[in-house]
Amino acid sequence: MNLDWEKLRLFELVAEAGSFTEAARRLHMSQPALSRQIGALEEQIGAKLFHRHARGLAMTHEGEQLRAATHDMQDRLERTRQAIDASRDRPTGEIRLTTTVSFGSTWLARQLGDFLDLYPDINVSLHLSDLDVDLAKREADVAIRFHLPFQAELVQKPLMPIRHFLCASPDYLARHGVPRTIADLDAHRLIAYGDTAPEFLKGINWALDLGHEGAPRAAALTINNSHGVLQAVEAGAGIAALPSYLIRFSGKVKVVLPALEGAVFRTYFTYPVELRRSLRVAALRDFLVERMTPANLDIDGYALGAK
Repeated sequence: MNLDWEKLRLFELVAEAGSFTEAARRLHMSQPALSRQIGALEEQIGAKLFHRHARGLAMTHEGEQLRAATHDMQDRLERTRQAIDASRDRPTGEIRLTTTVSFGSTWLARQLGDFLDLYPDINVSLHLSDLDVDLAKREADVAIRFHLPFQAELVQKPLMPIRHFLCASPDYLARHGVPRTIADLDAHRLIAYGDTAPEFLKGINWALDLGHEGAPRAAALTINNSHGVLQAVEAGAGIAALPSYLIRFSGKVKVVLPALEGAVFRTYFTYPVELRRSLRVAALRDFLVERMTPANLDIDGYALGAK
């Protein structure tokens, strides 16, 4: 049953006034017109809301139930109005943020505590997936993407590019030797991103073709997730291309052939156009722009000297 909000408002005013005459005076409308509106509401509900008597009106049991409900609705609407007013002045509310599993579970997760300290009235729901969540269908509010969004109607704020380098564990290099040239990779176990990986991840497999005119090198191990590749590299399974943020996060791997810079991913803070004026979205965007800098994401010799 869809109740008419205007009739509910009139019912509340009549109940407060205690008579049709007084309520009509306050509303600047005729008493018969007001009585007809209440009669139509009673018909819609299927119950009498008032007992009419010479001294005025008394609510029926059903009327008291409806008034309690309208009071609750008014309270909720007022709280919502106050929250909307407050959000015009400061960032408040929930942000549903999505990004890849490896980036979200490592670098990003370590930054969000600082963001919440800065904006205590915002709460973040982080959804991690290597498949794109549909922002147009509001499956999330904002995304950090490692490729240009496929949907043209989304706002795209460029963030810092993410670079990739070939890495191995010190244990692996001690057992198999350190490659000094591209040709040396032929004698090493290579880890790659498998066929089930998202398309944007497959470009990281550049080391399989590096220096090869014919067929690419065969990967000894394929994994469809960057964080899984890191675990294999740390365990000494072989050499793989890793993003700079994972190299810093690990601290347990060493860059090999450091002059070779591999795939570079352009990153984007992405959200629907209807959130363009959202203060909480702007707060998160500006925070990430400030944090995603070479000093915070690039290796800067950090992994070159890993032991």
